[in-house]
Amino acid sequence: MSPPGRPKGESLGAQRQGSPMSRRAALLLVGAALLVATIGGCATFSYYGQAVLGHLDVMNRARPIEARLSDGETPPELRAKLARALEIREFATRELGLPDNGSYRAYADLERPYVVWNVFAAPEFSVEPRPSCFPVVGCVSYRGYYGQADADSFAAGLRAEGNDVFVYGVPAYSTLGWFDDPVLNTFVRYPDAELARLVFHELAHQLVYVKGDTMFNESFAVAVEEEGVRRWLARHGDERERAAYAQQRERRAEFVELVLRYRGQLEAFYREPLPAEAKRAGKARLFAEMAADYRALKAERWGGWPGYDRWFERGVNNAQLASVATYEELVPAFRALLAQEGGDMARFYGAVRKLAQLDQGARDAALTRGTTSPPAVVDAGRTGR
Repeated sequence: MSPPGRPKGESLGAQRQGSPMSRRAALLLVGAALLVATIGGCATFSYYGQAVLGHLDVMNRARPIEARLSDGETPPELRAKLARALEIREFATRELGLPDNGSYRAYADLERPYVVWNVFAAPEFSVEPRPSCFPVVGCVSYRGYYGQADADSFAAGLRAEGNDVFVYGVPAYSTLGWFDDPVLNTFVRYPDAELARLVFHELAHQLVYVKGDTMFNESFAVAVEEEGVRRWLARHGDERERAAYAQQRERRAEFVELVLRYRGQLEAFYREPLPAEAKRAGKARLFAEMAADYRALKAERWGGWPGYDRWFERGVNNAQLASVATYEELVPAFRALLAQEGGDMARFYGAVRKLAQLDQGARDAALTRGTTSPPAVVDAGRTGR
């Protein structure tokens, strides 16, 4: 899924509109939702029901991009972006070895700014996200809703239980290769490097996915997108585009370093044997210091660039820190692994598949052993979109 501030949630996806598999899959999804409802009660039924209906709506709106390109009513700007999306799609398979299937060869206009809204939650004195578990994808660090009102309602319930909560809009999600994911209006008009980044990220989820390990899955996809965009810009970008992307990466790296540094401080602080009121006071102090460091970073390094202002204006909490860590913490290890494989994507994927076969403890140990490079960087828009 596309990261916060871009996050992407794994969701059940889309076959090409009108195909027999599409209809069969839809029936299976509805059946699965009914079965889960029988086991888990009305709240579970409501969640799976909105997921099924939401995705069916995406499927029903999708039309092949080639048909859009030949349609005289397609606006020229959209036609140009869809043509570019097909070029990026071909590059993904030809140059990066990503799956060659029907994903990102159709287009759907959802008539809203995001496809889903993700809800992250963490306990009052923990930076670890509360997981949500599902039959197909296992446990993930967030829960996605096709309607913002539904996401906000779920978030309100979590807040009432005393959790820190973070809700953000997501431009795309991956169906893990079960269906053909379409290009959406929610991201098609991004700059070319951003469009490429998102397509590479989501296709990476189709290549390797470990059930129940969100950080592994997202960090791997970020590493793929980063290398993919570097290669895309080397082949298709100009000096201005490359410079702009390099600047975004640098700023993102500094933002991520700030967030992970304070996440580490808070994690250590929460382990201290202190009464709740003392922990609340210390928590407020650390978040205030983090906001002050951000303002200094923006003024001294970024010339006042306000790219993450909205992220801080929400009132930073544990759930926001968890959302960034989910997408960033293991990326340096994946970057190191890619370098060890000489930049060969096929060998890199093979090494990642071997890691995916390990249990989580062994997998994390293998990834983090000897990794000392700074956090991987992605686009500046990932957090706060």
